[in-house]
Amino acid sequence: MFIEQNLTGERRGWIEVVCGSMFSGKTEELIRRLKRAKIAHLKVEIYKPAVDTRYHNKNVVSHDSNAVDATAVDKAITIMELAKEADVVGIDEAQFFDEGIVEVCEALVMQGKRVIVAGLDMDYLGKPFGPMPQLLAVADFITKLHAICVKCGHLANISYRTSDEAGTVVLGETNNYEPRCRICASK
Repeated sequence: MFIEQNLTGERRGWIEVVCGSMFSGKTEELIRRLKRAKIAHLKVEIYKPAVDTRYHNKNVVSHDSNAVDATAVDKAITIMELAKEADVVGIDEAQFFDEGIVEVCEALVMQGKRVIVAGLDMDYLGKPFGPMPQLLAVADFITKLHAICVKCGHLANISYRTSDEAGTVVLGETNNYEPRCRICASK
């Protein structure tokens, strides 16, 4: 996709949301889209929540170890201040941002920016996660990815927590989570 312009030269942006469970390839897809935007000579800026320090304090890193430079921010509104010159704005792990991320994404679109957001659509209990339901509602394009259930081999859409830790937000990877289908997650 490209930055759309009408006949008067007005730039039009949009929101793309890439969602799914852990290990479904969301960050990998985000990185792929951002790399393609760079190939098209667009100015790309990438942001992640500062709380996500699993792989790197700053970079966005996929489970397959692909990485891109990013800026870690504490609040969604900070993205507005930092992305002024960007044509394309990438946001990873959107479920960890405050509810203001929805307004930020919509404001960026009104500035003519393409906004690509990746995040978990559901938490470990299979419930809508953070601001993701609102982002999905306002998105112009949605891509839902699935992992493979480690128990039965069917499509997985649940990030099943294998540890006993409490709370909705528990950072982890294969040490705390595994992809499962609905049936295997309920066992």
